[in-house]
Amino acid sequence: MDFPERFSNLPEYAFPRLRTLLDHLEPGGEPIVMTIGEPRHPMPPFVADVLAANIDGFAKYPPNDGSPELLSAIAGWISLRYGVSVTPDQIMALNGTREGLMNAAIALCPEQKNGQRPVILTPNPFYQVYAVAALTCGAEPVYVAADDASGHLPDYTALPEDVLDGTAIAYVCSPANPQGAVATEDYWRDLIALAEKHDFRIFADECYSEIYRDTPPVGALEVAARMGADPERVVIFHSLSKRSNLPGLRSGFCAGGVQSIARIRQLRAYAGAPLPLPLQRVAEKVWADEVHVIENRTLYQQKYRMADRIFGNVPGYMPPQAGFFLWLPVEDGEAATVKLWTETGVRVLPGAYLSREVGGHNPGKGFIRVAMVAGQEEMQRGLTAIRDCLYGD
Repeated sequence: MDFPERFSNLPEYAFPRLRTLLDHLEPGGEPIVMTIGEPRHPMPPFVADVLAANIDGFAKYPPNDGSPELLSAIAGWISLRYGVSVTPDQIMALNGTREGLMNAAIALCPEQKNGQRPVILTPNPFYQVYAVAALTCGAEPVYVAADDASGHLPDYTALPEDVLDGTAIAYVCSPANPQGAVATEDYWRDLIALAEKHDFRIFADECYSEIYRDTPPVGALEVAARMGADPERVVIFHSLSKRSNLPGLRSGFCAGGVQSIARIRQLRAYAGAPLPLPLQRVAEKVWADEVHVIENRTLYQQKYRMADRIFGNVPGYMPPQAGFFLWLPVEDGEAATVKLWTETGVRVLPGAYLSREVGGHNPGKGFIRVAMVAGQEEMQRGLTAIRDCLYGD
């Protein structure tokens, strides 16, 4: 029996790969898991009441595009957060943004660009769904280093003209997973101008936008609006997983031009899995509330300060601007991960599991990713153990 070749070169996904690396080894202390970006702060206190009040919604098929009330709440949040007015037909409710990041590429990537196989640009390292989306579309994924030289964001403006002319979609994650770098207004302006010149779309993965130190990260949609760019040029993706500590709710959205969203909706009508109506009702209330978001951000800001104290003297330490990951420099990410686990019981993720080798170089190899999602006491123990084990004299 034949199987498709388009996914044959995919490495094992990061977390099964990590289990293969570590599970046969004994931890060197009480295990502390700092691998997956699963928030462990309290979820909004009203969630259970809203869910209980709408429990009968599980007996109904949910609106595929999102209920009118949910779309209205999301539009209100976009206006409050970014000062951009959008209509409900510019928004698509998602069953988690990973689904949207995948399906938007399928819906919007053309079969050819200038007579050639289209290119999809992705930062390197990156959220792995970007690569799978490109392969599913039959596009060529081009991995662009997001390292120290580029400020840990991909410099797409430095790519050759022929690559840019063939580009259909460019993924950007800001705040960046895993590095915590934030795209400035100038970065977005340069990229949007590049997209206008070479006629490609920007997929802005902004799921970490509400977790930051001091200044709210600027958004791609607001910069595009100020520039007067083509409304179809940018599609943004957001989620309640990080903003509101609700990864299990699987509620997110994408927003963009009317034509782009219409095509995403058309595909999803055939192949999507809409969010159950009771969960849409919860999401509606969560998008409309900022009190819990501010409280959540304060907890992460305390963790930034903790990390700065613990790693401040470590050569190459990069204080994250936003998000909840540390991207810590090591000689070899896999070796450091094994050493940490077997000597301390702290479990982290090798940076190379989030990136691809290009030209003999993997930009994630010399890093580990550390998720700062646990409580303060566990964070203090885990970060201190990492420092003493990997950076001690």
